[in-house]
Amino acid sequence: MGQEKKWYSLRVISGKEKAIKERLELEVKRSGWEDIVFQILVPSEKVYKIRNGKKVVMERNILPGYLLVEADPEKLVGEIVQSLANVPNVIHFLGKNAPIPMQPAEANRMLGKVDESLDEGESLIEPFLVGETVKIIDGPFNEFVGDIKEVNEEKKKLKVIVKIFGRGTEVELNFMQIEKQS
Repeated sequence: MGQEKKWYSLRVISGKEKAIKERLELEVKRSGWEDIVFQILVPSEKVYKIRNGKKVVMERNILPGYLLVEADPEKLVGEIVQSLANVPNVIHFLGKNAPIPMQPAEANRMLGKVDESLDEGESLIEPFLVGETVKIIDGPFNEFVGDIKEVNEEKKKLKVIVKIFGRGTEVELNFMQIEKQS
């Protein structure tokens, strides 16, 4: 018999998603519900910020205050729903005592975003914008200040116009060679 799996949204206290996920996984294991609740995810993506000229990678939550729970809809009922909802910092399933499964397209979109983030590495948390003023912190134009003329997100490069001897000169730099002016 093929087990039907569906994804459910579980509302939790924002900022505590990882800890709640671990508690829920322990509860599932302790109660022997591995054949009912298959996996619990914190929907997040990898992003990076440039801080003091260094690339700092962090994980950003896509849906703060929610966990995604993959479960068997036939067996995710009554006592199990109550036990999971009674874990500290869990608010409730979407649909309260009768959890409503996510639409497959919606679940795939959320999961796709998580998967894409794993595949493509990370994206810049504060993107560089055309016209923005930046300071060059590395290379032959170190300490120069210029305006962004063009941004190539895929190659992680940009073209910056810097004034050299009073004339605007176009310089191509990578994201790690500049920092935003504050």
